[in-house]
Amino acid sequence: MSRAATEYRYEKLTWPEINDAIGLGKVCVLPCGAVEQHGPHLPLDVDLICPTEIARGAGRHVPDKMLVLPTVCYGYTGHVMDFPGTINNDFEHFMHHVLDITKSLAYHGFKKIVLLNGHGSNMPNLDLVARRTNLETDAECLVAAWWNLLTVDKTFLPRWRQSKFPGGCAHACELETSLYLYLDGDNVRKDKIKSGVISFNEDNSPFSWVDLFAAGPATVISWTSSYTETGVLGEAELATAEKGKEAYEEAVKQLARFITWFKDRPKDQRRDRHNKPPTMPMPWGQRSVK
Repeated sequence: MSRAATEYRYEKLTWPEINDAIGLGKVCVLPCGAVEQHGPHLPLDVDLICPTEIARGAGRHVPDKMLVLPTVCYGYTGHVMDFPGTINNDFEHFMHHVLDITKSLAYHGFKKIVLLNGHGSNMPNLDLVARRTNLETDAECLVAAWWNLLTVDKTFLPRWRQSKFPGGCAHACELETSLYLYLDGDNVRKDKIKSGVISFNEDNSPFSWVDLFAAGPATVISWTSSYTETGVLGEAELATAEKGKEAYEEAVKQLARFITWFKDRPKDQRRDRHNKPPTMPMPWGQRSVK
């Protein structure tokens, strides 16, 4: 079996082996994270470690179907800058950076790309990157947050989660703390684990509230320091390494399942509905219909 069929780490291949991986139709998974505060008990790399290790775990399960790229380490975190250590990447810079990566992959011949996100505020930016990739290249690209992989099996979260909804799982919470305890427990400041509240959730408004898995229909998201004292949003004290192991294994399993399905799914075909072909190129640089 070729090296390209057994190696899931993109950067460990040579350029001839990349050609082989393209020939195998491998799905490229790009972990995207952030360097951001996660309370007094978790290091700044939570949003890097979580998606990266889940992607690598899936890669070990289905190495013949996917490649994991080096992680995009700096994300959109401007609203968290009141907490020392957070590194912000301007949203346009961030989007152009990721888009350059997806376009490079598409140019070389990879036609299936997954942006595996580890930082909530990256989501709208990565959604636009995926959309632009789909319109401006001949590849298919999508964004998935690693925590949403836990919702595929509808029985998992109801039996796993003990924290209140909404707010018990939000940031440096039951889920992120559990996963980090499992993945890198020696770097958790266990004596500093303490739950925190989201102050505007305490208003009990049906419109304005947040949780990692949902949000109110009209929620103001402003400076993080305006609604938390410690940067912890949720019930971190409910976290355990055992729970982290369960969450990790579930996310890895579902990502591997998705990659297996997505890899060979036929691409939906665009069809131009104009009666006459347009007489000028698409005005914002998209590819023409062939």
